[in-house]
Amino acid sequence: MKRAAIIILDGVGIGAAPDASEYGDSGSDTLGNVAVACGGLILPRLEQFGLGNIRPLEGMQRRADATGAWGTMKPASAGKDSTSGHWEITGVHIERPFPTYPAGFPNDVIERFARETGRGVIGNVVGSGTDVIERYGATQQATGSWIVYTSADSVFQIAADEGVIPLAELYRACEIARKILVPPHNVSRVIARPYERAADTYRRTANRRDYSIEPPSETLLDALSKAGVPRAGVGKVDDLFAGRSITSRHTPSNAEGIRSINDWLSTAESGFLFANLVDFDQLFGHRNDVVGFYDALREFDAALPSITSRLKEDDLLFITADHGNDPTTASTDHARERVPLLAGGMRVIPSDLGERETFSDLGATVAEWFGLSFRGCGRSFLPELVV
Repeated sequence: MKRAAIIILDGVGIGAAPDASEYGDSGSDTLGNVAVACGGLILPRLEQFGLGNIRPLEGMQRRADATGAWGTMKPASAGKDSTSGHWEITGVHIERPFPTYPAGFPNDVIERFARETGRGVIGNVVGSGTDVIERYGATQQATGSWIVYTSADSVFQIAADEGVIPLAELYRACEIARKILVPPHNVSRVIARPYERAADTYRRTANRRDYSIEPPSETLLDALSKAGVPRAGVGKVDDLFAGRSITSRHTPSNAEGIRSINDWLSTAESGFLFANLVDFDQLFGHRNDVVGFYDALREFDAALPSITSRLKEDDLLFITADHGNDPTTASTDHARERVPLLAGGMRVIPSDLGERETFSDLGATVAEWFGLSFRGCGRSFLPELVV
């Protein structure tokens, strides 16, 4: 019985997209710049899989005996966030980026949110989540008001001290915000950002939740659902599709995500797995932590044999990303980049898949693997991939 798995290394781009300058991202090259900054990448399992064959990366070798197929994918949909990236992989393009708020949200939005949630609002600024919590944590403790903030991405983020505002109330507030934020303020995601006091500082907890808008058209997940193909998620995947056609095991770290991937590969008889490993983006890319980013790559590299050893004859495994997040640039936000495309499995022909014109080619390939007519906005490369 057939299975397929897509693992998203969140934020692990591999070079500026052709239109990167339109997004302010000229020179972004997540893997390339991290390789240079760290004096070369030592990722032997990914190198054997074919990562070094995609393009020159300092420290990586091109392997004539690569075990997987390799290539890149260009973003064709507007935007550079997790929602648009995951949607594009599953066959959906959006014509314009989701709105962003470099000066904070309009007063009418904030006032309605405060009124409907029954609490005041502090912040309404653009900033890093950890910095915002440090700035406003004491005020929240004193007043019980919501901390609302955004970034260069299309997000409405609500931070709450779990000792001041119960998690259930934070989640309800996010649901209220999601209902309020309709066009023209249809932000990509409302994000619950719970935290706790720890000694003289604050730290986020693992109870984050994302509330996305629903995709505007049929996705690969919808098509698989209609065909009766089982679907499972790891990480924030279900949040990015507003829970439509997939449920997900939320994981607090890449390590837990990898364990969940291995659990599915060990137990699922058939179906599709869509997994997101978010540490690259959330912990390191947004904080310009080059060393942490590289350590996360090495962690995944070390875990790759445990993943591939669980593959069966009729399995396909894809490793890719949803956007870039170059920790070496001045920006702390996502980057408009190409993403790597690696494919493995017992039936995979080690070969160069070239540069795909859209992430949607991956979703189209998975659809064909399961015998579906769905192709979304992509073109399947399955005939080039398997014997």
